[in-house]
Amino acid sequence: MKAARTQLTLNAQERRKRVSQKRERDADRSLRMLAEIIGPLTQSLGANYEIVLHDYRIPDRSVIAVAGRVTERRVGSAMSEIGLSVLAEGNKAEDRLNYLAKAPNGRLVNSSTIVLRDKRGKVFGALCINMDVTAIRHAAAILDALSGNHVEPQPTTFSNDIRDVIDAALREVLGGRVAALLSRQERLEVVRALDARGIFNVKRAMGQVAEALNVSRATAYWCLQMARSHAAKTAPENSRALLIVGRTR
Repeated sequence: MKAARTQLTLNAQERRKRVSQKRERDADRSLRMLAEIIGPLTQSLGANYEIVLHDYRIPDRSVIAVAGRVTERRVGSAMSEIGLSVLAEGNKAEDRLNYLAKAPNGRLVNSSTIVLRDKRGKVFGALCINMDVTAIRHAAAILDALSGNHVEPQPTTFSNDIRDVIDAALREVLGGRVAALLSRQERLEVVRALDARGIFNVKRAMGQVAEALNVSRATAYWCLQMARSHAAKTAPENSRALLIVGRTR
């Protein structure tokens, strides 16, 4: 009887493994197909456009194909804070359409992030369309001044290094506060805010955050555990997902 139960368990594990491998192959196939069309599509749209293809299974170097040079991204670049926030939402993530951002080269960019899912609804990547609207915004600034309207670009970081993205998120969450002077509660709030932005989906993030907050990695892990424990109590339906993420670190 015990041997039979063991065999059933092994069979179930093998089936789950085959299903997982098939989903990975399907995701790879979809990404390859999209990578082939973004070049011609960008050429059709014009020089002010850029299309970036992300594989969210490798968040610290998620860019796997780029067409155009609006944000100066390249293959192997990291995702932005927007991408990390999409990743943090898991399979409930929604498209981010027509948000205004600012690239490191100073260009103003109208961006859209389209979430990619497999047949079961699992998010595995994103297709990002960026349009350089610097000249348009410059012209519109005159009209904005006359009408009293003004739209600030949404803060996000386009970078080839995930550490730049994490640093930008840290600066925004700290809001000018000195990390060494933070109380324990303030540190917890900072870690909670970073976790909500998906920062800890990046394997190297914990050490960088601990250094920035002037605490040990063990203390940073404790803060993350406390933040997720609090979130699990206030949102029981999310507790299982949070614990799974925690075990992957």
